[in-house]
Amino acid sequence: MKLKLIYSRENLGKPVLSDVISKTNLPINILEAKITLNTGEMLIDVPAVGEKLKEVSNLFQKAGLVVKEITRTIEIDREKCISCGACVSPCPVRAITQDLNWDVDFDEQKCVGCGICVDACPVRAIRML
Repeated sequence: MKLKLIYSRENLGKPVLSDVISKTNLPINILEAKITLNTGEMLIDVPAVGEKLKEVSNLFQKAGLVVKEITRTIEIDREKCISCGACVSPCPVRAITQDLNWDVDFDEQKCVGCGICVDACPVRAIRML
């Protein structure tokens, strides 16, 4: 499951992520991070579901972070999409591919929400959620 963590200024210097990893023994992967002087946002991939995911989320919240579950990152309008493939090559994680019929396939699990595909689509069939 992907989670978006929002740090306040008070939490920026604290090892919150490493504390949660050590307490849960989960290999949490950082997909994207943005930090400014006052806030920070991090998109992470947590290999857990159910109670274990709830435990991870609660630990982040107890540390003072805002936690949001990310269930979908982009949406492809199949009526607009012409399967040109312009979105395939720029995808850094190969979340967008084309099948044998040249139709565009999207793997939500691989997507990191970078938005490169949105800019690459000539007919604007892809949008960020």
